[in-house]
Amino acid sequence: MSPEEKALLEKKQVAEKPAIKRGFLPPLPKVDPKDNVIFKSIIRHKLDQSPRNRTLAIVGNVFLHLHPPTINRDAVRYNYTWGMGGMTFWLFIILTITGVWLMFYFHPDKQNAYNDIMYLANEVPFGKILRNMHRWAAHLMVIFVWLHMMRVFMTGSYKPPREFNWCVGVILMKFTLLLSFTGYLLPDDQLGMWAVTVGTNMARATPVVGHEGPLGPQIGANAFNDVRFALLGGSIVDASALLRAYIWHCIGIPIVLSIFLIVHFWRVRKDGNISGPAPFKLKTDIEKEKPKQTMVKLVHQPNAEVQEV
Repeated sequence: MSPEEKALLEKKQVAEKPAIKRGFLPPLPKVDPKDNVIFKSIIRHKLDQSPRNRTLAIVGNVFLHLHPPTINRDAVRYNYTWGMGGMTFWLFIILTITGVWLMFYFHPDKQNAYNDIMYLANEVPFGKILRNMHRWAAHLMVIFVWLHMMRVFMTGSYKPPREFNWCVGVILMKFTLLLSFTGYLLPDDQLGMWAVTVGTNMARATPVVGHEGPLGPQIGANAFNDVRFALLGGSIVDASALLRAYIWHCIGIPIVLSIFLIVHFWRVRKDGNISGPAPFKLKTDIEKEKPKQTMVKLVHQPNAEVQEV
């Protein structure tokens, strides 16, 4: 092609290009949200499909290091797990947030407790919604804990190597019930008072630590030093019982439950992640065997020596 023909071809290509519409403002530069110091300080590795980089990105992040880098795709199906473990945890988060808000309007004493609840429900903007969110989240958390444990039992997820985590889950269930029980008394109404009265009366028959239980009288337990007296701070449900229920409900039990939650999540990862169905691999998970490369060539002859390529 001659130089004249090449020049004509370039002019023709330029003429065929669509005209660029220019506005009053210059075009904004393209900004990559991942290409900045803050993002790179949080996510220190590439977020691609490489198993090594995914593992490094999760292990090197304080918010993600409890999550496994890879899981069985069949183990996270909702028709298998029902999502009960995750929903129970999020209900605990809702209870924590709404509980902190409720603490701003509540005095744990006999003179103000019931009036504070009435003031919250009738005078505080959105106070009734806040209290109902806390109450219904508490009921749902108890229900979801039972459903979660039923799913784990039905799918055999309590078997080795997950037997320790099953025991941790049983402890979490007990603390969930204790949270619900101690929260019953805080409104200081007739329902809460008699519920706690009946519940703590059953504690008198506890073996060893109850004065009406087996071995209780033999070790010197009586109505003024047994477990019921320790729970109520006295012999009746009065101001001391309300204060102790408030401290256990808002401080003591949530701290202990949070510690066991951390152990529970950690053990899920260490015990082989979420327990899936029968151990089998899908067609997409089966890796094709690649021929191994070697630097040594074997000559199949009698008395042949190994020769390097």
